[in-house]
Amino acid sequence: MGKAGKALKQVLTTYEISQNRLAVTMGINRSTVHQWVTEASDPLAEAVSEIYKALRQINEAAAEEFINLYLERSPHDHDQE
Repeated sequence: MGKAGKALKQVLTTYEISQNRLAVTMGINRSTVHQWVTEASDPLAEAVSEIYKALRQINEAAAEEFINLYLERSPHDHDQE
């Protein structure tokens, strides 16, 4: 299964963000976030965008790290865009 779940799990752990907090911010069930984190299912592209937006509301650094991990780019790649 996919990069999004792995990236999300790492970011939630690193920034101590609960699955419930992300779910509430996104307006979805916690079980959906749990499925992504455990890689039982992969979020659709639209959901990846919503994850990023929700993480930005919680912690902007977490959102940036999530997208960098998901896109497999280093933080310095973003500076060159």
